[in-house]
Amino acid sequence: MTATLHVRHLGLQPYQPSLQAMQDFTDRRDARTVDEIWLLQHEPVFTQGQAGKDEHLLQQTLVPVVKTDRGGQVTYHGPGQLVAYLLLDLRRLGLGVRQLVTVMEEALIATLADWQVSAYAKSDAPGVYVDEAKIASLGLRVRKGCSFHGLALNVAMDLTPFLSINPCGYAGLNMVQLADLAAQPNMQQVAEQLVTHLTQKLGYSKVQTSTQSGPNDHQDK
Repeated sequence: MTATLHVRHLGLQPYQPSLQAMQDFTDRRDARTVDEIWLLQHEPVFTQGQAGKDEHLLQQTLVPVVKTDRGGQVTYHGPGQLVAYLLLDLRRLGLGVRQLVTVMEEALIATLADWQVSAYAKSDAPGVYVDEAKIASLGLRVRKGCSFHGLALNVAMDLTPFLSINPCGYAGLNMVQLADLAAQPNMQQVAEQLVTHLTQKLGYSKVQTSTQSGPNDHQDK
């Protein structure tokens, strides 16, 4: 069977409708449903994973806090951060969760290498790091053997809101972004590089791409 992937470029989106759309897509998919990757940026929001502890929210701000069903603790999403949601049938791909995490980390590291940035993963703290500062966060949920949620790469954003939390539950963890390490990174180019590395590592032979205004603009399978 030809492995097909549909990549959707969704632009800037509020978090809550995107979360609902991911859940709906996963709930209604079946063995014939084409896997998808959604690329987007979020309006400012703190998201708190299933294991999230309120103590990691250090102060109240005007940024909303949304409890979500991914793994992990609290993180921040905002404009200038590339988010990729991986809506994949892991059983069909023959992947376990740990293998998918490794694929995401390796794809991020390869993308950063395209910008001459040397990055690495940590076995005890999922994500991607540059000189002990975190540049990308990961968080997944698996339901019916299918993944949703995914990764967030700091490209060119305001990092200040991270100071109001313990990012991913780690006190004092420094955050960094690609714009501090490379000259004028282009969000579209970074997104295309990331998709290229993800699709190569996941083994898709056919990739379809679409641009739309929101994750609910389609009802196809």
